[in-house]
Amino acid sequence: MSTATMKGYKGIGMEGSVARWYANSTRGSLEEFKAAARQVAAELRPGGRVLEVAPGPGYFAIELAKLGDFRITGLDISKTFVGIAARNAEEAGVEVAFRQGNAADMPLESESFDFVFCRAAFKNFTEPVRALQEMRRVLKPGGKGLLIDLRKDASRDAIHKMVGQMGMGFASRIFTRLTFRFMLLRRAYTENQFRDFFSQANFRKVEFQSTATGFAIRFER
Repeated sequence: MSTATMKGYKGIGMEGSVARWYANSTRGSLEEFKAAARQVAAELRPGGRVLEVAPGPGYFAIELAKLGDFRITGLDISKTFVGIAARNAEEAGVEVAFRQGNAADMPLESESFDFVFCRAAFKNFTEPVRALQEMRRVLKPGGKGLLIDLRKDASRDAIHKMVGQMGMGFASRIFTRLTFRFMLLRRAYTENQFRDFFSQANFRKVEFQSTATGFAIRFER
């Protein structure tokens, strides 16, 4: 089933000006992407194949590409994001294969990646269980992954603190806080929901780490 016949993103997909706004607003979190890239790079061997699901502007994948000889693919439902990420990679002088595709029906070969990474996007997937099943399918036996996302019970104070650390201007901070309150938190999942999703995807191993605002979930095929 193609991206044209299946809706892969809840609500309005990030295209055009919405995608460009998101790219600009998240650029202030570059240190977070660098830290995540260092964390993942430490688990990879030279030549390791990495898939980032829903990379958006591509900041994580690009930072990872700077750290070693890795073969990195970024798969995003948004045509605008694919274009932005490809330009960002070219400007950074690194090679990342950004392509358009649905997380619930990946146009990728089975058992072809050593590591899968997904940050701040899972809550937007229309078919969460199917997306996890696809992540498992494309991982090699023994392959690992890391999913980072918002928790539904995050407090308003925790969200305000997190947004305040993103390096945005005043107007962007207000808009982003409202976006979290009225859209993102409503889409987010509880720990029990995440555990149910992962149990249906049949990963060999799943480990949860929690913060005031979200979860970091490690999984292994």
